[in-house]
Amino acid sequence: MSEGRFVAYYRVSTARQGRSGLGLEAQQAAVRGHLNGGTWSLVAEVVEIESGKRNDRPKLAEALRLCRLHMATLIIAKLDRLARNVAFVSALMESGVEFIAVDFPQANRLTVHILAAVAEHEAKAISERTKAALAAAKARGVILGGARPHLAATSAKARAAGLAVRQAKARTRAADLLPVIAEIRAAGAITLTAVADALNARDIPTARGGRWSPVQVSRVEARAP
Repeated sequence: MSEGRFVAYYRVSTARQGRSGLGLEAQQAAVRGHLNGGTWSLVAEVVEIESGKRNDRPKLAEALRLCRLHMATLIIAKLDRLARNVAFVSALMESGVEFIAVDFPQANRLTVHILAAVAEHEAKAISERTKAALAAAKARGVILGGARPHLAATSAKARAAGLAVRQAKARTRAADLLPVIAEIRAAGAITLTAVADALNARDIPTARGGRWSPVQVSRVEARAP
């Protein structure tokens, strides 16, 4: 049985299909059938009228934004509704959004395994090339090992890289939230408390999955460009 929050993404290939619902109703039925039972909520349903050969689909970007905003899982009726190339699915995985394909529930895990297998193969190849290069250097009389003053610099770079990743996630989260907060402000919410209450009323969680406080709202607004 399904648990949690979901954002449904439907794609039809032509404007005619979009107007008539041809193909769309079948996708909606498949999604609802999959979610039937359990404790779940369908946060939003997004319909894209686009060709599957293109990657620049604004409605899919909107669906991913809603997933991040509500910490929801993207659900689609058929795997080919996402894309027909591995690069696009890889980009989806990098977005940090989990997804489920009704016709192929194992797709998410399988995709991760495939990407991991490719990365593992490449890492092994690099390791073998490195060992071969070291062996050749040793055969030429090059002294290996010794002091490694570069380790401290490498560690500092790793910490800086980790900080950059965290800051990038915070910026992405703020970019998703700021339009919502602006809409709440425009509706008459003047204080930070009022904005926090409105976000909680919309069932939008904080980055850690909790409820909003005025301080957290102020931190997000401070990231406005």
